[in-house]
Amino acid sequence: MTNTSPILMFNALWFKPDGGAEKYRDYLRAASPILQRHGGIKRTGGTPEKALIGQFDADLIFFVEWPNEAAFQAFLKDPDFPAAQQLREAAIRDSLLIRCAPA
Repeated sequence: MTNTSPILMFNALWFKPDGGAEKYRDYLRAASPILQRHGGIKRTGGTPEKALIGQFDADLIFFVEWPNEAAFQAFLKDPDFPAAQQLREAAIRDSLLIRCAPA
C-alpha cells in the first residue's frame, strides 16, 4: 500500500454510560462536515448483536473510507476538529481504530 492508496478505517466504540450514545451523535454532527471536506466517507455500520467467534462487545462499529493517508491526516489537523474531538471524548469510554487496505 502506498501513501496515495485509499484506506479504510475500522471504528469500534464503547460509549460512556448515561448519555454517551447521544453525545456521540453530537460528535457526528460536528465532525461530518470536516470529514467530507477531506474526502472521508462514512460507510454503513451497525450495533453488534452477538459475537459468534471470540469476544467483542462494542456499542457501535463502522468504516470510514479515505482517499489516502494524507486525507486522514488532514482531517485530524483541521482547525475545526479539536472542538469536535472534545465531543467525541465526552461520549466514549473506549475505542478501537484499525487502518485497513480495501479488499
